[in-house]
Amino acid sequence: MTISLLMAEDFDEPVTLPTGLLKVVEHNLIDLTPWHIMPRDLALVRLKGLRQRYRKKYVPFAYRQDNDDIATMLPGVPDHVVIVHDFAGEGTEVVCEYGSFWEWFRAAVDDLIAFD
Repeated sequence: MTISLLMAEDFDEPVTLPTGLLKVVEHNLIDLTPWHIMPRDLALVRLKGLRQRYRKKYVPFAYRQDNDDIATMLPGVPDHVVIVHDFAGEGTEVVCEYGSFWEWFRAAVDDLIAFD
């Protein structure tokens, strides 16, 4: 089963999704429990909420099932991943950052191995 990701018309400015994200979706590597790549309908809901709660224009692409962490990127920086603890106060929402999509993906696989 292939999921649909956010599309260009979902944004108010140009956004390029990471090529790594496109590749993992193409290979259907979307459920890395506790991380899950968001289908477009869920990503749209989270995108709207993030835009209401934070000044930074986070673009969500994955969620963690056991807490409110969301893997996001910022427009103009498609290969940099920011983990946002959604619903945290403005300025305290960033949990950690990864220099590339693949760096985040490796951490997600490590979480998969460790998750019980």
